[in-house]
Amino acid sequence: MFTITGFADEIAHDLDEQITLLNKLNISHVEFRSAWDTKVLDLSQEQLETAKEKLDQAGISLSSVGSDLGKIQITDPFDAHLERAKHGVEVAQFFGTQYIRMFSFFIPEGADPADFRDEVIARTRAMVEVAEAGGITLLHENEKGIYGDSPERVKDLITTVNSPNYRAIYDAANYVQTGFKPFDEAWPIVSDYVDYIHIKDATVPTPDKPLGVITPAGQGDGQYPELLATLNETGFDGFLSIEPHLGDFDEFGGLCGPDLWTDAQQALTGILDNIGAKYN
Repeated sequence: MFTITGFADEIAHDLDEQITLLNKLNISHVEFRSAWDTKVLDLSQEQLETAKEKLDQAGISLSSVGSDLGKIQITDPFDAHLERAKHGVEVAQFFGTQYIRMFSFFIPEGADPADFRDEVIARTRAMVEVAEAGGITLLHENEKGIYGDSPERVKDLITTVNSPNYRAIYDAANYVQTGFKPFDEAWPIVSDYVDYIHIKDATVPTPDKPLGVITPAGQGDGQYPELLATLNETGFDGFLSIEPHLGDFDEFGGLCGPDLWTDAQQALTGILDNIGAKYN
């Protein structure tokens, strides 16, 4: 059974507007990244309590805290960021979710990621130890430009840290943008470590469009029909998180708005219906 969730801050910055569309689409989970122009880990305690009350009343649970942990330069100071990870665990516990989305640090442009491997592993292990102590699982997203932007380095991270509280998110669009055929090349390498799927698609980069074009699932080169069919056949029981990126985007989310967000949701459910998958 697939469970559909998503980054509702791409619907609107206002949480009430986010909830309205999630309820309209019968989506009962959210990957909570931001609300009210504020990142989730920067919300005040009062805002967190208000958000939880609104989500609870709407029957919406968190699939994950959509944090920015690890989304700093590997050369940046780390102590304050580790404190942010500790707060992230507290936020996940407060909302009753087991997952926090995170990253593996931006590598200086033009540098060899291998030169920073030891520091990436040390910092990641420190955050994972915080998660282990709190009973939370960190989910590494293969964001472009970070250490873990290739399938081989994702595997390296997960196997080297070697903790049940450190697993992978699979984002096909990010693999497309970093030069991989997602299902043909990346999936065979990372599949054993993936617990969570992001749903956004992209076309292969070209000289005039160096990041390609972000599209709804199945309309780019992310090979989502093949991936979802395989997950369905193998009995995947987890989250599919819609991350449309179809409109203007800022650090607090994005704003593709309700219509384009709905287009992204319908593209996903169209693939699921076509393969006869069960989802809620």
